[in-house]
Amino acid sequence: MDGEELTEQETALYDRQIRVWGADAQRRLSKAHILVCGINGTTAEFCKNIVLAGVGSLTLVDDRVATEEALSANFLIPCDESVYGGKTLTELCRDSLKDFNPMVRVSVEKGDLSNFGGEFYSNFDVVVISCCSLSTKKLINEKCRKLSKRVAFYTVDCRDSCGEIFVDLQLHKYSKQKLEETIECEHNYPSFEESISVPWKALPRKMSKLYFAMRVIERFEEAEQRKPGEVSIADLPGVLKLKKEFCESQSLKESHIPDALLERLVTDPREFPPVCPIIGGILGQEVIKAISGKGEPLKNFFFFDAMDGKGIIEDLSNL
Repeated sequence: MDGEELTEQETALYDRQIRVWGADAQRRLSKAHILVCGINGTTAEFCKNIVLAGVGSLTLVDDRVATEEALSANFLIPCDESVYGGKTLTELCRDSLKDFNPMVRVSVEKGDLSNFGGEFYSNFDVVVISCCSLSTKKLINEKCRKLSKRVAFYTVDCRDSCGEIFVDLQLHKYSKQKLEETIECEHNYPSFEESISVPWKALPRKMSKLYFAMRVIERFEEAEQRKPGEVSIADLPGVLKLKKEFCESQSLKESHIPDALLERLVTDPREFPPVCPIIGGILGQEVIKAISGKGEPLKNFFFFDAMDGKGIIEDLSNL
């Protein structure tokens, strides 16, 4: 992302944030290319944040046609059915995002992200995926890791009032401030598959219950060949059965995954709109840190539950 200096127009437009994180960080942002696969309320908030921050380009992938249900959490979709009717989520979001910052190139790519080859992902510095199956997360993460260039990879999911972010920056170098001193740091991130393959009995005793709950539901959806979020209260017995099997095989007490939490996540798997800007805001902040190389990045899971208002970071890098 090294290259040209900021133009006079960019310097004037981004003057306030340049004062916060410096001209070099803004230059890196303005040359960064971001890919977002899967459009929902959370990724809409993320896209808004990075477009306002001034990234070089943003590419959106999601061939689903917009529905009235999508309006509840995605503020980028116009409420008028005569406007959104028949259009895809990406087309509508692209048009809205261009109004936020005309200097950012926002485009749409059609197709199944699982079928895109490594060359496609090499066009980007950051890949963010959502609304994807467990196998797709593993596949895209692996494709990014096989590239000759380092591509920052994120998954983000929001179910009901709960959210999860996963981060893989591979071998990441960054600087952070400690008192008046700038410290140069380095951290090696595990892949998504490596992170979720850590034996549960090896995890910290106070590991977030959301981590376990999300893994159970992911596996249930995959086993039943469901799309992400395609569950209902009728599936609760099956989910609880799978939880029991997991706990027995992983030597984990069933109390670590409360039935009430799983019930919440399957009763209404849709996003709770007030949670979207929280998760999308944190994700935007993390991507900006990764691109700029300034500030300590998240390692490597983040969980949020609006029921208690807590955000929890779980580092599985060294397990």
